[in-house]
Amino acid sequence: MSGHVIALSGGIGGAKLALGLDRVLAPGELTIIANTGDDFRHLGLHISPDIDTLLYTLAGLDDPVKGWGRRDETWTFMRALAELGGEAWFQLGDGDLAIHVERTRRLATGETLSQVTQGLRRRLGIGARIVPMSDEPVATRVHTDEGWLDFQHYFVRRRCEPRVVGLDFAGAGEARMAPEVAAAFADPALRAVILCPSNPYLSVDPVLAVPGMRAVLAGCAAPVIAVSPIIAGQAVKGPTAKMMAELGLEPSAETVARHYEGLIDAFVVDEADAGLAIAGMHVAATPTLMRSLDDKQRLARFVLGVAAQLA
Repeated sequence: MSGHVIALSGGIGGAKLALGLDRVLAPGELTIIANTGDDFRHLGLHISPDIDTLLYTLAGLDDPVKGWGRRDETWTFMRALAELGGEAWFQLGDGDLAIHVERTRRLATGETLSQVTQGLRRRLGIGARIVPMSDEPVATRVHTDEGWLDFQHYFVRRRCEPRVVGLDFAGAGEARMAPEVAAAFADPALRAVILCPSNPYLSVDPVLAVPGMRAVLAGCAAPVIAVSPIIAGQAVKGPTAKMMAELGLEPSAETVARHYEGLIDAFVVDEADAGLAIAGMHVAATPTLMRSLDDKQRLARFVLGVAAQLA
């Protein structure tokens, strides 16, 4: 079955499934909408962590041990910065630094984030389109028991330790869908939209906060399928389960599915959660833990198979 596929991705889990989709789909068939709520300015540079995770993962440059950044990285810059008393809490490897410098330079010349991202993915030999959710800034802010924290200060500097009591996506109300996002949803050849197994609250909700995004999902003629980031009550990686508990939500696949009610047609859970039933929603179970490239490709084929069944 041929046609265009859209994937919404944020963070490492999303990038893993995006890689699987990229490997099983034909060139040009995949558009990945990246969360940019994590973007921030640091050391004078525009840093787009989720976009970069996608770029490195799909280009085969990602660090398989850390799960973030580039493989075979060196850290001369960070050591020198720390010696000068600079802000060394957010680690920028020497190779990684290049992409932030180049992005910042090109944005300063008037290019949009979409244009810069397309230029970078082409230079890295990536066939799939990687597009930011918006070219306007949207900043995820975390309301904690210590007050409001910008996302990277919560996630990296404080290592998700403060208790979360709420979230805000500053600038979302004024943002617009990036042009390639709108074009992807308008494509008559669109055959599936996939919400990757990313944190629903920190990685997917910022995308959904962009005006018009929920409406295009809810009204999409192609099947919309979400993959659970929760397996048997636990998050594969990151603070998803901890955050859900702090927000008074049961950390479960069912809670995630209900979070997406009205937007998705099907929900894919791990076989550990087989038997989940939600009225009006197709639920399918399969192994969802992605340790190897084969795992990623197998899950991608399964999700596309679910889409084909619903089409």
